[in-house]
Parts: sequence; structure tokens; C-alpha cells
Amino acid sequence: MEKILVVDDNPSVCNALSILLELHDYQVVTASCPAEAMPILNYQRIALVILDMNFTQDTTSGEEGKQAFYQMREMLPDLPIILLTAWTDLTTAIELVKHGAADYLAKPWDDEKLLITINNLIELYEVRQASQSLINQNRERETHLSEANLCGLIFKSIKMQRLVDMSIQVAKSDVSVLITGPNGAGKEKIADIVHANSLRSANPFIKVNVGALPIDLMEAELFGAEAGAYTGANKRRIGRFEAADGGTLFLDEIGNLSLSGQIKLLRVLQTGEFERLGSHETIKVNVRVISATNANLSLDIEQGNFREDLYYRLNVIGLELPALNERTDDVIPLVEHFTRGAKPLSKITAQTLKGHSWPGNVRELENACQRAMLLSQSQEWQPEDFGLESSSPQLNAQQDDVITQQMVEQAIANNNGVISRAAKSLGLSRQALYRRMEKFGIDK
Repeated sequence: MEKILVVDDNPSVCNALSILLELHDYQVVTASCPAEAMPILNYQRIALVILDMNFTQDTTSGEEGKQAFYQMREMLPDLPIILLTAWTDLTTAIELVKHGAADYLAKPWDDEKLLITINNLIELYEVRQASQSLINQNRERETHLSEANLCGLIFKSIKMQRLVDMSIQVAKSDVSVLITGPNGAGKEKIADIVHANSLRSANPFIKVNVGALPIDLMEAELFGAEAGAYTGANKRRIGRFEAADGGTLFLDEIGNLSLSGQIKLLRVLQTGEFERLGSHETIKVNVRVISATNANLSLDIEQGNFREDLYYRLNVIGLELPALNERTDDVIPLVEHFTRGAKPLSKITAQTLKGHSWPGNVRELENACQRAMLLSQSQEWQPEDFGLESSSPQLNAQQDDVITQQMVEQAIANNNGVISRAAKSLGLSRQALYRRMEKFGIDK
């Protein structure tokens, strides 16, 4: 319910307006003079003011009402103010409208006109307030991003903007974060951003690719080992948790952690304690864990390969990284970054790059850019520089003339019928090879 402030020294006016407005679902606060009105504006949320121009101290000139108007405008520049005037101060009212008064009504007022005016002004005020709030939020976000450490992340898409916003927001807390997304999409870069913007940013940031560790050495790598704990352990080994004390530990491909390793990890997350292999000495650490996976951990839990209690400990905050083909607005900025702007992109090349599925995500795109940097001899980047087939029908027709039926059949035979490999051997995309197979009548 919107609250309206009525400022008038005549109790009858205040009473009449209160009854009228309350009958139409407005809440009314009254003040008998400007001195009473100012504290109300300071401490209550007022949607509109009805201000009399004449008070007992100054019954003709409207000077006191005029001063009150300017004070209110200075305090709340956007607040709508309706002036109640007598014929003697009509000139003053018109002057104040030029300086921002919302409207003026002569006494005695018309109820219907007053209600319509109030309704329109409050609606407009709320729209302006909402718009200003959105502007302020965008400014705060831009300031937030400009002050944040983005660790060189290149993006333009709205999906990535939202993900980065959330990453920076959760960075200040100490909760565990699980980053999910396909291989090559940039999960490690998001982990970098979370650590770099955290309160631990000056402390160690230790990264472990769990998927690259042999199972028999995984626990020793994470938790350390005493000399003689296993074959080849000639001296004490400090584990990654111990090395990350006070900082952040990033566990990539967490789904590959053994069940025994999962039990130890769960204990560290719960208590901050663990023992090195071959030791009964308990070590206590203060480590924030960020983990990442491209696996379906929910399915792994169902199959008994991943502990459900550990999953919920790791996934206090989940950050989902979209595949590159779900954020195509990022493709061209990434290409320009990876190629260092060495050449301009032709229009057809830009279309081809954005239209490619990029199953290997950003990593595949980076490799394609490195290929282009090494092999391209054109004045501007062409699709073939990146190992792609042009989306231009004219260029596709030219390639059709070069690749014969015999070449297609031979490539398929040489690659045991694996279409993706055959296409690669011919320098084509899989879809392009299928088109040629259809053209030559070759059975899929």
C-alpha cells in the first residue's frame, strides 16, 4: 500500500484528503507544517506528497510552501509533489512546476481529477525507481567486474557473464565449490577466478589433476606419505593438502578419486584432519576445496562409484560451465585473442567459426587457432586455415570437385568405417563427408 504525505495546516483539509485517499487504498500520513513533514520524509517511505502552498504564517504569498517544496526536492529529487494552491499563489505554483513539481490543483479540488493524477504519478514514480535500481545494479556489477581479477578469461556471452558474476560472488566465502562442464570448456579458469578473488588469494593455490594420477599413488599425492610407506618411498612426501594449508586446493576430474581416497577427502572436509600414509600422526589444515568434473556424479552415486555424502560436501555451491557451442558470442573474441589479431576475419570465416560445433570446446578452438597461425598464407583468415569447411556454398562446390567418390570410399575403408576419422583424413567435417557419401550413393 503506497503511503502519501499530506502537508496542510488546515485540519479539515487533512481529514478530507485522508478519508478520500484511504477509501482508494492509499495510506495517509499528515503534517501541519513543513517542519513536521521533513522528519517523515527522512524516516518513512513516501510515494507522493500533497503540499499546501499557504500556511498560517504566510497566508498570501505562498513563500513558506515554496521553501518547503525546494527543501523536499533537494532531499528527494524524484519524489512526486502535488501543490494545492489558492488563486493568489497560482503564479508561484506554475513557477514550481517548471522546477520539478509534478502538478498543481486549485482549492477546492476535484476528487476524481486528484485521484487520477495521484495514480498516474505514483505509477510513473515506481517505474522510475525500478529503472534507477536496475541502472544502479548494472553500475555495481560493472564496478564489481572492473575491480575483480578475471585471470585473463575472454568472454562476451550473457551466459558467461552470469557465471563470472556468480564465481566472483561466491569467491569471498569459504564454502566448497564444484565446477561442472565438458572437457576443454575452461573449468580450471573458473577455479582460478574463484581463488584469485577470495580472501585466500595471497596464499597457496595448489592444483591436482586427479584423473592423471595413478590410483596407487593418488592418496600419497593428496595426503602425503612417510618414508617406506610404499615401494619407492625413500623419504617423507608432503601431500597437496598440506602444501595448500591456508589457501585453496583445486581437484580436477574429482570423479576419478578412489573410494578410499573419497573417505579420506570427506574426513578432511568435515574436520580438516588427515594422516600421511604410513603415519599415525594427525595433521590439521585449513584448506578451501574447489573441485571440477565433466562426469555425471549423480549417475556415479547410483552406481556406487562416488559417495553421496562427499558429493554434497563438495557441491555446496555449484558452478555450471556451458559448452562453447552454447555461447557462440564468445567464439570470435576467443579467436581474436588466440591469434593475437594477426589478420582480419572474413565474413564467411566468422560465420563458419561460430557455426562449428566445437566438441572439444575452447581447447579445440585454441588448437585450431594455433594451426591457423602456423599454416595460413592468406591476407585474411579463411575457414580452411582453421581446418574447417567453409559454410559458403560456392566454396563447398569447389571442394566437391576435388574430392572424388574413390577418395571417399578409400578413406572410409582405411579408417574401418569410422566416419569421424575418415572425414579428418580428408580434411572435412563429419557432416561434409556425409553429404558426399549421399551424393555418391555410398551407404552410411
